[in-house]
Amino acid sequence: MQRIMTFFTARINSARQDLLVLLVIFGTAFFQFLGKFPLMEPDEGRYSEIPREMLESGDFITPMLNYVKYFEKPPLHYWLNALSMSIFGENEFAVRFPGALCGLLSVLLTYHFGRKLFGRREGLFAAVILGSSAGFLIQGRINLTDMTLTFCMSAAIGFFLLASRPDEKRKGLYYYQFYIFCALAVLAKGLIGLVLPGGVIFLYLLICRRWTLLKEMRLLAGIPLFLAVAAPWFVLVMQRNPEFFQFFFIHEHFQRFLTKVHGRYQPIWFFIPILLLTMLPWSFFAPQAIVRAWRRRKEQEGDILLFLIIWAGFIFLFFSKSNSKLIPYILPVFPPLALLVGHLFDRVLDGEKLPRRTALLAGTVLVLVGCACSVYPFVTPKAYVSGLSGFAVGAVFFIQGIVTIFYARQGAAMSLFLTLATGGLLLSLVGIHAVFPGMAEKKASSKELSRMVKEYAGPDTVVVSAGYEQGFPFYAGRRVVIAGGMGELEFGAKIGDQSAWFIKQEQLPELWESGRHVIVLIKENDLAKLKTLTRTPVRVLGQDVRKLLISNR
Repeated sequence: MQRIMTFFTARINSARQDLLVLLVIFGTAFFQFLGKFPLMEPDEGRYSEIPREMLESGDFITPMLNYVKYFEKPPLHYWLNALSMSIFGENEFAVRFPGALCGLLSVLLTYHFGRKLFGRREGLFAAVILGSSAGFLIQGRINLTDMTLTFCMSAAIGFFLLASRPDEKRKGLYYYQFYIFCALAVLAKGLIGLVLPGGVIFLYLLICRRWTLLKEMRLLAGIPLFLAVAAPWFVLVMQRNPEFFQFFFIHEHFQRFLTKVHGRYQPIWFFIPILLLTMLPWSFFAPQAIVRAWRRRKEQEGDILLFLIIWAGFIFLFFSKSNSKLIPYILPVFPPLALLVGHLFDRVLDGEKLPRRTALLAGTVLVLVGCACSVYPFVTPKAYVSGLSGFAVGAVFFIQGIVTIFYARQGAAMSLFLTLATGGLLLSLVGIHAVFPGMAEKKASSKELSRMVKEYAGPDTVVVSAGYEQGFPFYAGRRVVIAGGMGELEFGAKIGDQSAWFIKQEQLPELWESGRHVIVLIKENDLAKLKTLTRTPVRVLGQDVRKLLISNR
């Protein structure tokens, strides 16, 4: 235990050794059993099928989903997934690997920024805080574009902050890295990859009156560098797809932000409880860290602390104002908050007052949450977790809370920090195995049924999804007919003649009786309706808890 204490409290230590320790701890957390569970609907199925089709067609310019054009996101995440699948094969581990890697790299990058900006201990604390934030680690293990964006955007803003320091000797290198990662952020998720870093930097220049930075930002070389990385794909995709501009820039950016067209509206305060829950247990200390940093904005490190406040605050407010909100959108706020909370704990170790009330509140809430998790499966019939799993998660919360209260009362800052870090990491690891099986039962793609298509379907077989399941084409390895709502395929379905691939539910009986070999992935209720409208016997090829795979032969 003493060696652990010494490692975390030392002001001087090899950066390589620190990175190796972080790599082992959080590499294990991000990558363990990464491919154990089927793809979750709808996001994981979608972001797995698009790169699979890229590899199949050899077209890495025009994204296709179930073989129709899909322009909701730029291609960086698809490219990374395609590369991963070309190495590891078409499986769950491969499609989750890039997101997990970006999460791990975000932790290591946060260490680098903290060490360069403040010192070795602050960097180490910030990295541990980020990696042990339960929501950050768990979301990093899901195939989403948001973690790719978080890494690229954090790198861009962080490198700008390093370059902006008056005594920085490698300004040019850091500024060029800023432009490169801004471009990658745009390729990861569109214009917000430029708008958010630009907004943070503009506010910083305005508030701190550091307009002279514009002269040293290498704009004449940086802008062409940004365009050289970001522009080629946009030019090529618009040349090949004239409809791209209106859909991607107008519909997916301005209408998504300003209107409720995507049906993802949430109240403006939506991300407050989300951040509180996903950044557990560190979210309790974030407000105090922000207030403390604001009070010290005129001290030696004041500009850096103020920049971190602007970084976290602008992104948080931007997404809070948006009329389209999803939980992963908040991920880019985690790195700057981790740096602020890490700086807070470092100063406590240097003799500043320990925020005991905050720690006691955190411990008390953790104990209560632990009790709630333990009883949740028994009072909620449709709970995602079993009684044993709920008890395991609850035990982690409860024990972490009790130990947190003990060390808060003792005033033992380092022991308190290690308790919170260990508990957060354990919560992430236990939570993955406790929650994901239940989610897989209710939200996962019908993996085994979909794979059976390869066994039973021939080249002329019509494979149908009665209601679109995004992972079905991925596991089946082929295009499927959609019977029912088009969902987000509606845009692509209107380009060219796609009538044979998109039918109404009412047309399914006609197709079933057409004399062609038909295989359908269908819900049990829909199967009962189909039987009343058809004469051809139904052969059940397989069944899981949610759906059946049936054939008319």
